[in-house]
Amino acid sequence: MATTEEPTDIANLFLKILSSPRTLIDENSFSVDQDYISTGQALGEKTRKLFNGSLAIRLVTAGSTNACEQELVALGNSYYDVERFGVHFVASPRHADMLMVTGPVSRNMREALVRTYEAIPEPRIVVAVGDDAIDGGIFRGSYAVLDGVHNVIPVDYQIPGDPPSPSRIIGSLLSILSDLDGSDAGALSDLGGSDANVLSDFNGKTTNKA
Repeated sequence: MATTEEPTDIANLFLKILSSPRTLIDENSFSVDQDYISTGQALGEKTRKLFNGSLAIRLVTAGSTNACEQELVALGNSYYDVERFGVHFVASPRHADMLMVTGPVSRNMREALVRTYEAIPEPRIVVAVGDDAIDGGIFRGSYAVLDGVHNVIPVDYQIPGDPPSPSRIIGSLLSILSDLDGSDAGALSDLGGSDANVLSDFNGKTTNKA
């Protein structure tokens, strides 16, 4: 007497695949953020003018919660794609034009931060990213931190936020480069409250722009 075999696991898998509805997302359903594109293009123009088309950034995480790092990492994804505007992160401080620092600067990270700062060629730009890096944030007053980057190395610019969004970081970079270029980025950097707090000019002289 013939017996009927049960379908194999592989057959069930293929059956599930073939019977599942299409879930692909139509690329036309994605909206393009024109404000971001405009800001990015302006940033690219400043990068070409001031840095021959390539702004190299060295990032130091100095006791951060990793929130700011997640936003900075997002700058490299396929949506923000900051490298198309000439901005990229580098592994060696000797290749960097700008130093970005996140976190309140833990005591264990003080020496590493100072060494990285000293290894970046002059003229160097130092940016404190996030509330923790600006004044210690929620960690301010703890025995384990130094309450901000400015207590360890000179800081030229601040990007506030807890954490600042990728759009705000891009807008703040445009404000920073416009300040270095001596021009006004007000009309182009209004991207999510993106203006960076300017603490000093490029040669370290204190100004009234805070």
